[in-house]
Order: sequence, then C-alpha cells, then structure tokens
Amino acid sequence: MKVVGRPRLDQFCRRHAPARPPAQAWLAEVLVANWEGPQDIKIRFSTASFLADNFVIFNLGGNKYRLETQVAYAAGVVAVKRVGTHAEYSRWKD
Repeated sequence: MKVVGRPRLDQFCRRHAPARPPAQAWLAEVLVANWEGPQDIKIRFSTASFLADNFVIFNLGGNKYRLETQVAYAAGVVAVKRVGTHAEYSRWKD
C-alpha cells in the first residue's frame, strides 16, 4: 500500500518519542501490504476499528496511541488523517 500523510505521523513521533517504534512498525507493515478490503486489515490488526467511508482507526503502542486513516482499497492508498494519544483520541470523538 502507498501511505500518504506521513509528515503527520513523523511530526507526532517527534513530539512523542515513545510512539516512534510502534509507528515505524505499523508503517513497515502497511508499505508491504496489499489490502483488498477491511477483512485483510483485520487479519493483521485485530484491534483496528472500522468506520464509515473506509476510515480505519489503528491502536499503536499497546493502545497508547491512535492512528486515524482512510483507506482507498482499489487504489492501494492509506491516508494518514490524524494521530494522537489515547486521551487526544477521546476528544476527537466530541
């Protein structure tokens, strides 16, 4: 998959250094993945949450961080929309 919006992820990791290893691990897996639908994501990322319009929320670092993405399965693109701590994620839903 191609990942767009990586600067958002990098910027977050600069502010939250402990997030870097799980973010890099997620990125490495996604770059070699070929997701055709949500079931492909669920196989590898069992805690991922699926929302309308192909939005997918990933838990990183043992649920310390949340990564909001939008997946264009046919195009093979994952767009990083937001990334934050668990507490920040709670405010996103408000």
